[in-house]
Amino acid sequence: MDFKQAVTVCLRKYIDFSGRAARSEFWWFFLFQVVVFVVTGMISQMLYGLAALGLLLPSLGVGVRRLHDLGKSGWWLLVGFVPVLGALLLLYWCVQPGEAGDNAFGAASSAGASEDLSRAPGQQ
Repeated sequence: MDFKQAVTVCLRKYIDFSGRAARSEFWWFFLFQVVVFVVTGMISQMLYGLAALGLLLPSLGVGVRRLHDLGKSGWWLLVGFVPVLGALLLLYWCVQPGEAGDNAFGAASSAGASEDLSRAPGQQ
């Protein structure tokens, strides 16, 4: 999944908390959020606040779907409220590869299948 696809999927599924999101979808959308927040923050605080409010639901949705890809409940996202340890735990989970096959939260995403980092580029 590339940058444009990830942003499009996350914005379209902004209130969809079911299914799975591959690492690429999660991290591309994370990059999109960072860019939007930096740009809007340089322009105006009010614009930054509106952007943060507008991206809140899509970021929660992709976060829950990312946890589903790992076989964990979306409620684990609340661990982020625990000051340092919660954020570190969520970061650790978000960089882990998703479950290879289908799990209780849905079928394996096609993007997740192509994210096998153990092979060199061009190998099958």
